[in-house]
Amino acid sequence: MEMNWYVVHTYSGYENKVKTNLEKRVETMGMTDKIFRVLVPVEEETEIKNGKSKQVTKKIFPGYVIVEMLMTDDSWYVVRNTPGVTGFIGSSGGGSKPTPLLPEEVEAILRQMGVESPQPEIDFELKQSVKVKEGPFANFIGTIENISIEKQKLKVHVNMFGRETPVELEFTQVEKL
Repeated sequence: MEMNWYVVHTYSGYENKVKTNLEKRVETMGMTDKIFRVLVPVEEETEIKNGKSKQVTKKIFPGYVIVEMLMTDDSWYVVRNTPGVTGFIGSSGGGSKPTPLLPEEVEAILRQMGVESPQPEIDFELKQSVKVKEGPFANFIGTIENISIEKQKLKVHVNMFGRETPVELEFTQVEKL
């Protein structure tokens, strides 16, 4: 069984409440192994009012939350019976299981939210020598001193003018030697 993202319809304005309720239910009903993440898709926008700009958070899909879960009778029941939830999107009546979002749909939503999807395995190791492919340090050779998987960055010590200089680079900016 694989985990997928499903779209859950909520009463309008209840998206955050549904997220909170569902996360509580997942804990209390011991479903952490079946229901993983509940997101209210939002994005930051700049709104200009009276000549002043301010950052506001707007719901991308008002009335919907997305849930990453393993679809079983139990997990379906927990989500379906969360207060504020009116149903899953993509389920034709008769108790059939809802259709999950396609991976590219999920990636687009997460990108729009500024949340990146889990990245593939990292092929770098500490103390490994790498060559910088692009940017101001292109063609420099350095040694990996730190790997931040969350930020998708490496701290590489590059030899510049006979001195070790720490440089923060993205995974895509370096290659193994």
